[in-house]
Amino acid sequence: MSPTSFPVRPLGRTDMNITRIGFGAWAIGGAGWAAGWGAQDDADSIAAIRHAVDRGINWIDTAAVYGLGHSEELVGQALKGMGASRRPYVFTKCGLAWDPDQPAAPPRRVGAARSLRAEVEASLRRLGVECIDLYQMHWPATDGATLAEYWQTLLDLKAEGKVRAVGLSNHNAAQLEDAERLGHVDTVQPPFSAIRRDTAADLLPWCQAHGTGVIVYSPMQSGLLSGGFSEARAASLPADDWRSRNAEFTGDNLRRNLALAEVLQRVAERHGCTVPAAAIAWTLAWPGVTGAIVGARSPGQVDGWLGAATLELDDDDMAEIAAFIETTGVGTGPSSPRRQAGEELPLRDTQRL
Repeated sequence: MSPTSFPVRPLGRTDMNITRIGFGAWAIGGAGWAAGWGAQDDADSIAAIRHAVDRGINWIDTAAVYGLGHSEELVGQALKGMGASRRPYVFTKCGLAWDPDQPAAPPRRVGAARSLRAEVEASLRRLGVECIDLYQMHWPATDGATLAEYWQTLLDLKAEGKVRAVGLSNHNAAQLEDAERLGHVDTVQPPFSAIRRDTAADLLPWCQAHGTGVIVYSPMQSGLLSGGFSEARAASLPADDWRSRNAEFTGDNLRRNLALAEVLQRVAERHGCTVPAAAIAWTLAWPGVTGAIVGARSPGQVDGWLGAATLELDDDDMAEIAAFIETTGVGTGPSSPRRQAGEELPLRDTQRL
């Protein structure tokens, strides 16, 4: 299958230009750890990665902690045999340490230089690469290491050629400002969806002002905005799927979230695309967002969201979604780029509900 030539965007000030969507490798880590998605089929996972690359996606995002190293191993297996011209950019994350004897226990947030240096070597080995294209601190450390200490370690790894670019995941704008004083923050990875919109309040404007790339995760809110979720499916999630314990998947929150998915269904129908593509395109319509990370566990799931790589939502689409958000109070954060800028929504759009 010939790859599609998808549009790309500069990833901040780095020398990388990335497709608007990338392959997210969280779920393929499998079960048996604190944030697992239940049992997965490794062969399907590898096939999904290769299919995404074959279709034209040029980056993969994973993390050492996903499946306690298993996700990185699968990414490494998928990359085997790919020539340099075909190989996608590989992004991974550090700073979450686990106890092999207690795999189901929550990982520790570690920022000590010795730990991070050991982690990067382990990730390089599992991925089978000589240099990681983007290395990100997964969460702020809680082991006593300061932000200055762990950020300097990542900057040093970049200077040494172990990694090509460095970024911060799940950090706020004030923390980004502190890090920027030491050395440029190449990228930021926050959660962002039509349900969870807090990122738009201050982090996106900060990144725009500082030339920092933004790759958002969970643009479909872990499946809630995929168009294929239901109350029955939420109730049947297995105990080893972290979503079974998440408040967005129960009660009134779940009902509002599924109603929002129905609004996205209408938008998708107008554009002749899938609901996942519409949900992802909503995040990409925000100024400052470079790309969105989207998970898949089979080639078919990849095909379900590939349309987002080229889909552009218009002002009426964004206003319709914003009107529903404001009417129902679903989620948190600004409802649209217009609202973020202090503008009013056109009356004709708010009446489309």
